[in-house]
Amino acid sequence: MSALAQLHAMAGEEVTGSDRLINRGHTQLSVWTALKKLGVKIYPQDGSGIDKKTDRVILTSAIEPDNIEITKAKDLNISILHRSEMLAEQVKNSFTIAISGTSGKSTTAAMLFEILRRAGKEPSLITGGLLSSLQEEGYYGNVYKGKSDILVIEADESDGTLVNYHPKIGIMLNLAKDHKELDVLKGYFQKFSINCGVFIINEEEKGLKEIAGQYKTFGLKKGQTRAQNLKTTGFGSIFTIDNIPFKIKLPGEHYVKNALAATAAARELGVDLQTISQALADFKGVYRRFNTVGAVNNIEVIDDFAHNPHKISATLKAAHLRGKRVLAFFQPHAHASVQLLHKEFIEELSKNIKAKDKFWLGEIYYAGGSVPEGVSSKIIYDGLKKKKIPVKFAAKREKAPADIAKAAKPGDVVLVLGARDPSLTDFAKQIFKKIQTRFID
Repeated sequence: MSALAQLHAMAGEEVTGSDRLINRGHTQLSVWTALKKLGVKIYPQDGSGIDKKTDRVILTSAIEPDNIEITKAKDLNISILHRSEMLAEQVKNSFTIAISGTSGKSTTAAMLFEILRRAGKEPSLITGGLLSSLQEEGYYGNVYKGKSDILVIEADESDGTLVNYHPKIGIMLNLAKDHKELDVLKGYFQKFSINCGVFIINEEEKGLKEIAGQYKTFGLKKGQTRAQNLKTTGFGSIFTIDNIPFKIKLPGEHYVKNALAATAAARELGVDLQTISQALADFKGVYRRFNTVGAVNNIEVIDDFAHNPHKISATLKAAHLRGKRVLAFFQPHAHASVQLLHKEFIEELSKNIKAKDKFWLGEIYYAGGSVPEGVSSKIIYDGLKKKKIPVKFAAKREKAPADIAKAAKPGDVVLVLGARDPSLTDFAKQIFKKIQTRFID
C-alpha cells in the first residue's frame, strides 16, 4: 500500500491515506515521514481523509467490510478498489516481471531490480521490503520509478490477488502452506502461471511442475540456471553459473535460490552473467532480512522478518551457520495464521531448534481483523514442550530482553523474528543494549 501511494504521488497525483496505528496512539513511523515528503496526507482511520473530492478508495485484505472508511466511501458513492486491482493496472501498462511464491519474494524482487539497474535497464519497482540501497539514496525503499516500462513487483498469494496479474515474466519460488490451505494456494498459482508470458520455476521445489504448463527452470543442482561449486558460510555464499563466479553476502541456501531466480529472469531480458554477478556481489539486502542490529563480545543480534514456518526454518538454518548457538525470539503476527499453521510451526521449529539453543515465544501480535476464539501462541508452546524443545513462553514481551541478554554467551547469534509489528526492530535494539550493558559493565 505504501509503495502504491508513493508511486502515484511521484506521478503528481493527490494522495491521502489512513493508518489504524494512529488510532492506537502511534505518533510517528518512518513510512509516514516518507509519504509526507511526497505530499501524501495521512489521517487516523476514522473517515476524515475521505471526502467528495476523493476519486478512489484503495483497500487491503486486512480491512474489514464494516470499516468506517469503506462505509463512508459507499455513502459518498466513491469507487472502491482492492490494492491488487490498482497494481494490476500498473502491471498491464508495463513490461512486468512478477515474483511469486510462499517465501523470498521481496529479496528476489530486490535482487532483480538491482541487476536490471546495473544493466542500464532503468526499471521501476513495487515491493513490500525496503531496499537498503534505495534508502541510502534517500528513498523510503520499497518503490522506485524508473525511466523505462520495465516493472518488477511482488505477486502476493496471501489473499489470491496474484491471479489478477498478467505479467510478461512470472517467477515461482516455492510453495508451502501459508495463509490458506495448500490446495487453495495451488489453484491461485496455477491461474497465475497461465497468465504469465514466460514462467520460471524452481525445478527442485515440490509441487511446482504440477501447476505449471510451459516453464523454464532454476535450482541449486538442477535447472537451466543452476549453482555449481556452491559453498555456503555464515556470512554468504560463493558459486558459479556457466563458469562465471558469483558471490552473495547473505547466509543460507534460500538466498542462493533467490539469486538464481533473479538471474534466470534477468537472462530473459538479455543481461549477461558478468553484469548479474557484479550486481549480486554488491547487493546490500532488504530491511529486516537477516539485518545485524549490533555485535558485542562476539554476540550478534539479528532482526528478521521471518514469520511463517518456511521462512523461520530457513532463517534458523542460516543463523546456525553463523553462530555456535542460536537464541531466538519469535512473535507470531496473526491469530488466523497460528490457527492454520500451528502444527507446521511446531514441526519446523522442532527440526531447527537444537538442544543447546534457547527459544522464546511471544504472544500473537494483533494486526487487525477478526480473532478466532481461544487462539494463542500457547498452542505452539505446548507442542514444543511435548517435544522437549528448549522454549520459554514470553507472554509479557517487555521481560524478554533482560532474560535473553542474561543467557547470551560469546559465539551466540540472537534472532528476533516476526512481521507486521513496527516495534520489533526497536525490541531487537533493546536486547542488544541489554547485552552491551552487561559486558561493558
